[in-house]
Amino acid sequence: MWFVDLSAELRDRRKAANRTIASVAVDAGLSVPYIANLENGRGNPTVAALDRLATALGAQLQLTIVDEAPVKSLLPSNAADLLAESPRARGVIAELAGARGTTKRSIERQLTTTLDALGGLLPDEPTLADLDRLLDLLLLSHRP
Repeated sequence: MWFVDLSAELRDRRKAANRTIASVAVDAGLSVPYIANLENGRGNPTVAALDRLATALGAQLQLTIVDEAPVKSLLPSNAADLLAESPRARGVIAELAGARGTTKRSIERQLTTTLDALGGLLPDEPTLADLDRLLDLLLLSHRP
C-alpha cells in the first residue's frame, strides 16, 4: 500500500511541476523506464534513487519509521465509502484535479484524509451531509 501512495506522489509532483518523465530522469540521473515503472507502482527503488527523484522534483525526501498501524486503520474508512457513493464528490474531485493540475486520485486521498480527521471531531462518523459541506467549502475556496 505504501508504494502505491509513493507512486502517486511522484507522478502528482511531476505533473504539478508540468514536467515530463524524461526531464525528471535527466535531472535525477535515472532512466526514463525506471521512473515510469516507479510511477506505475512497479520496481524496488533505493533510498538514494528516491532522494535524487525528490531533489529533481524540488522536494526533500523524509523517511520515518513508525509503530505498526492499528488494525482499524487497515480497514476501509467511512470517508472512502462516502466518496465512493457520492456522484457529486466525483465531479468536484475532477474539477479540483483539473484546477490544481494534479490527479483525481491525489484529491481523493486528501479528501479521505480530511474526512477521517473530521471524524475525530464529530460526535458520529461523517455523513454525506458532512461531505457535501466539505465539498462546498473546497469549491468556494477555488472559485473567484
